[in-house]
Amino acid sequence: MRRAALALGIAVLAGCAGSPPLDEALSGASRPEASPARTPAGPLYARRGGERDPTRDGPPIGGPSRAELLRVPDAVPNPEPRSRYGNPHTYVVFGRRYRTLPSSRGYVERGIASWYGRKFHKRLTSNREPYDMFAMTAAHRSLPLPTYVRVTHLENGASAVVRVNDRGPFHPGRIIDLSYTAAVKLGIADAGSGPVEVRAIDLGGDGRARPPPRFAPEPVRYFVQVGAYTSEHNAAKAYTLAERLRPGLASVRWIEKEDRIIHRVRIGPLSGSDETDRVLDRLNAAGVRNARVVIEGQGKDTEEDDNASSHS
Repeated sequence: MRRAALALGIAVLAGCAGSPPLDEALSGASRPEASPARTPAGPLYARRGGERDPTRDGPPIGGPSRAELLRVPDAVPNPEPRSRYGNPHTYVVFGRRYRTLPSSRGYVERGIASWYGRKFHKRLTSNREPYDMFAMTAAHRSLPLPTYVRVTHLENGASAVVRVNDRGPFHPGRIIDLSYTAAVKLGIADAGSGPVEVRAIDLGGDGRARPPPRFAPEPVRYFVQVGAYTSEHNAAKAYTLAERLRPGLASVRWIEKEDRIIHRVRIGPLSGSDETDRVLDRLNAAGVRNARVVIEGQGKDTEEDDNASSHS
């Protein structure tokens, strides 16, 4: 797992599964609720040091085999009330304020998924459930807790349903942090990350999940969106910065949305998540805090990732 260390370092930064910044922002009572699934949760470490150091994140040491994990059933969507914990209107992590959505209805987003594992196993998640790396769960910054979502790998077509019960990831290049088992089922456990679509599951009036739309895997392209602007002047300034950071890869495209012209400034296409991370780091150093990764299908454009609400 050559790139797992990078992705998992991001997971540590994100503070999933009850790391101190999230505890300060989101915790309430200290009594945990029941785990969402009865799954293996035996000892994972034999000794400190090297790959068996429990202070480092990574896959389980021992425990179920990959073949067994591939047979773990998806989470079963059920109507649930909002969790008592983990659903503040807003919260702050690492100096940045995040807003939780009032509802998951209609939520669809494409971006890069990562995963988190043994370092956080059994720690409390944001809604005060023990994190189980063998369950089909995930962390998300803004969806209500709990929410059931279908996560689909855009390139290989693998799909899984997970229950969102945690907050994170807080790296701007990631949109969801999966449990280890979910990462195995989607085929990103070894790579550390992968391009996905996250779609909230719509429960009908009878409480049953409606069938997902048809999906065909396709090649994808990676972009970093510097911003979406209603002001041509601000868009021009953002384009100048983007061109300076990645000469020849900056672009401005405009769309009409809700009777407004929105100018989207992007850098790309880029080679993958490693390069998007480098671009995001440089934009952050230049004072751009709201840049994000945009995943596009080959020859297609998307509107899900416009962030014009935070720009002018």
